[in-house]
Amino acid sequence: MKVSRRRFLSLVSAAALAQPVAARAYRWQGIALGASAQIVLDHPKAEEIAARARAEIDRLEKVFSLFRPDSDLSRLNAEGVLLAPPFELLECLATARHVHAVTRGLFDPTVQPLWEVLAQAWASGRSPAEDQLARARALIGFGRLRFESGAVVLAPGQRLTLNGIAQGYIADRIARLMRQAGVDDVLIDTGEISALGVAPNRQSWEVAIEGRPLGCRLTNRALATSAHAGTVLDAAGHVGHILHPMSTTVRRPAIDQISISAPSAALADALSTGLCLARNSAEVVAVMKNVELARIEDIRSQSQT
Repeated sequence: MKVSRRRFLSLVSAAALAQPVAARAYRWQGIALGASAQIVLDHPKAEEIAARARAEIDRLEKVFSLFRPDSDLSRLNAEGVLLAPPFELLECLATARHVHAVTRGLFDPTVQPLWEVLAQAWASGRSPAEDQLARARALIGFGRLRFESGAVVLAPGQRLTLNGIAQGYIADRIARLMRQAGVDDVLIDTGEISALGVAPNRQSWEVAIEGRPLGCRLTNRALATSAHAGTVLDAAGHVGHILHPMSTTVRRPAIDQISISAPSAALADALSTGLCLARNSAEVVAVMKNVELARIEDIRSQSQT
């Protein structure tokens, strides 16, 4: 089986993918993370497990969504402080801090003000004003954010986006839920992939990476892919949605696409996001030497595309 990287959730037990079993498997289709969602599961308690997974996704959206004004992240961005933050937000921020450090600042969730300036300008058909860009860049700096069990506090004017890690984090949480429910063989895709156990052929899961002829094989491991052209902000298609936190200019990065695997989908997600902004492949390799159990599965630079 090959599964492309998508922005929807797919929870598929290994048994359910075998043809004789697929016909009797429980199937749910709906919306998750703003896109089409699907759960196909062959298990005596499939409907109950699927309901728990859907509830967990909804609960985590209320933590991480930038589009729900009632989410914890939206309230933090609006008020600059969030008292008694949920454990999930703190855990995600701890992983973000680790990746911010190992990528030497390339992964920085405080780029949200810069993203807003660029997105609003190009949506209006104009170039962003230099003074607006300068003010937005001055707000960037993950090291200025403080968080502990009692509160998350942003520096004045800062806003966060966790889009480069939250999808992976949600995949990790769903994987944990599946294990607790006794589902050992399952492929989870929340935009990032977590593969537990084995596929129907009793071998590791084979997951496709766009543009690569051979799939990546995973067992009890996660995969995340980030690409410059995944979403573009300008009409010319030169400025992608992954923004460099330290650059004084907005330009196309040298790395067009990178896929990272790791034991944790949140870790793989954040690493692929940050390292998509590396100067070259050599910098990616140097950073990854300092990340235990994570590895590069695929990398493509401008010269290869």
